[in-house]
Amino acid sequence: MKKYSLFIALIALCNSFRLQAQQTTQTFVQQTHYLLYLPEHYVDDTSARWPLLLFLHGSGEVGDSVQWIARNGPPKLAAAGKKFPFILVCPQSVVYKWQTNYLMDLLTELKKIYRVDKQRIYLTGLSMGGFGTWAMAEDYPDEFAAILPLSGGGDTTKAWKLRYMPIWCFHGLKDNVVPPSGSINMVKAVKQYNPQAKLTLYPDAGHDSWTTTYNNDSVYTWMLAQKKSLRKRVTLPASLLIDYSGAYVSTGADTVYLTVKDNAILATSHGSTKLLLPAKKDLFFIEENASADLRFERGTTGQVNKLVVWASEKEIYRKVLTK
Repeated sequence: MKKYSLFIALIALCNSFRLQAQQTTQTFVQQTHYLLYLPEHYVDDTSARWPLLLFLHGSGEVGDSVQWIARNGPPKLAAAGKKFPFILVCPQSVVYKWQTNYLMDLLTELKKIYRVDKQRIYLTGLSMGGFGTWAMAEDYPDEFAAILPLSGGGDTTKAWKLRYMPIWCFHGLKDNVVPPSGSINMVKAVKQYNPQAKLTLYPDAGHDSWTTTYNNDSVYTWMLAQKKSLRKRVTLPASLLIDYSGAYVSTGADTVYLTVKDNAILATSHGSTKLLLPAKKDLFFIEENASADLRFERGTTGQVNKLVVWASEKEIYRKVLTK
């Protein structure tokens, strides 16, 4: 089976596969129970859009009794009467690992059902939910305005996917259930691409880093101040754009052609053409609200010699240099 290049996946213009005549469309529904908290005045103002916090519980709440979720974290506080200025959704997992594809299905449905501000969707979780928070953010980095993982860990090899994600991570230094190295290593890896990522280590806390964290109103203040950032397009001189023009070939022998027209740069491959939007010198993007971007690299002489596509994966395209 031929592997589609990342660049084609990035600039494909809504191509779709046609079903054969004898096939029919079917739907599989994964039933997910969740606790729901709606803020005051949600019902009163039907025009308002609200921030949404998705909370992922720990392994102690796995099962088929949804009320178990309220043992810890924001759902516990909401059950005790705390008022939150956001929609709070707390799903229950029936297995001992958060399945990010099902969570994405749930989030898609939530955005249809409730009046959600799509620029202010947040993700947090503790222990198993901390691992789930890292995994969900790495799998779907364009969905969230910020994440707050507690007492967990993640895949450091995918840390580059969080280069635009506001992150505040928490862990107890005396945690003997999930070693604090899980959070330390993740934040260290993310900081290579995202220096603003934060880590709070509680020197005297064990596995429970969540009681102190979720009881701290400043955590919610920080969270609610984060929004999905729209990319800002800048104008680059035509003389600089010419440096990028030419043919680029990936390791899989896929070729992309970059041309300059009307003081803009166009990318063409396999019949598809897309405008590249400059964010700054050597950095371009295609969609304002997506984390995918394209970065040009230069050799020792200062000449552009490489294009790196950062999308669901990273792929390198080397420029075909002419004498």
